Amino acid sequence: MEREAQFIGQSLAFLDSVERASRAAALNRPVLVIGERGTGKELVAERLHRLSSRWDGPLVVMNCAALPETLIEAELFGHEAGAFTGATKARAGRFEEADGGTLFLDELATLSTGAQERLLRAVEYGEVTRIGASRPVRVDVRIVAATNEHLPALVDQGRFRADLLDRLSFEVITLPPLRVREGDVPVLADHFGRRMAAELGWPYWPGFGTAAAAELARHDWPGNVRELRNVVERAVYRWEDPERPIDAIEFDPFDSPWRPAAARPVAPPHSDDGEAPARPAVQAAAPSAAPPVGCDDFRAAVLLYEKALLEDALKRCRFNQRATAAALKLSYDQLRHALRRHDLLDRQG
Repeated sequence: MEREAQFIGQSLAFLDSVERASRAAALNRPVLVIGERGTGKELVAERLHRLSSRWDGPLVVMNCAALPETLIEAELFGHEAGAFTGATKARAGRFEEADGGTLFLDELATLSTGAQERLLRAVEYGEVTRIGASRPVRVDVRIVAATNEHLPALVDQGRFRADLLDRLSFEVITLPPLRVREGDVPVLADHFGRRMAAELGWPYWPGFGTAAAAELARHDWPGNVRELRNVVERAVYRWEDPERPIDAIEFDPFDSPWRPAAARPVAPPHSDDGEAPARPAVQAAAPSAAPPVGCDDFRAAVLLYEKALLEDALKRCRFNQRATAAALKLSYDQLRHALRRHDLLDRQG
């Protein structure tokens, strides 16, 4: 498992989790990594392996949520030829592949009850039995497991084995979400921005403008570092002037005036108390620009009308392009393209 991403950050919460992973790496004990999506659980697993005495052994990754329940046990423990329909030849499982190294089980909480029971035996006794085989195979594997679930709560609900949790939780490393990592957003944004600028062949990295930097700092980052990377790289590649600081950020790539409307439930004609349902709020009035007249060329008329709409909206918004984009229900990039098409990009009144 080779990764381009690195551990980058300066907040105390982040550095504490990295330090805990570094200390646990030297011990030949199982480790649980807990964290929201995009917080870097895979990177912690790789760090635990690379800093351990098993660094020159295999690091085998298995996403427990990516396989149907009927195949998880075969993937983990292997199978003999003819063990089930479609098993035309014997196959080693992930435990055997990871012998002498580390097995990283991502999305651990999705394991079935049967798989949990067999995993417990493998962890306790260091041996696995292929499906369809009668003799166990000895394996020397360190387990690192990750999840975004609170496993003790799953134990209380009967969805996870308490004895397996006891065996796997020698050390538990809980990764902080990006929203609590004070000061790390600008550091990470600068890192991802520089790397994307270099990939695009820019002569240098212009950085982010004041407005864009403020937007990045205010965002809640539900997708954590993975979301930040996407937002920053998208902003860099869409920016058309590498000589100026980037000052346009789009957090939702699906935001578009032409995106399909979400299905809306049909409201009943009357509520339970006999009152008529409330009417939806009236939409904002359309821009006041009037369509051009006296033009017998349809395309030219459309362009003239579009330009008139843009000019009218710019005036009403005092030539603030972000406010203009919002008034016209366009993204900032869409507005900029439209202004450039009509030579209005630098219009200041």
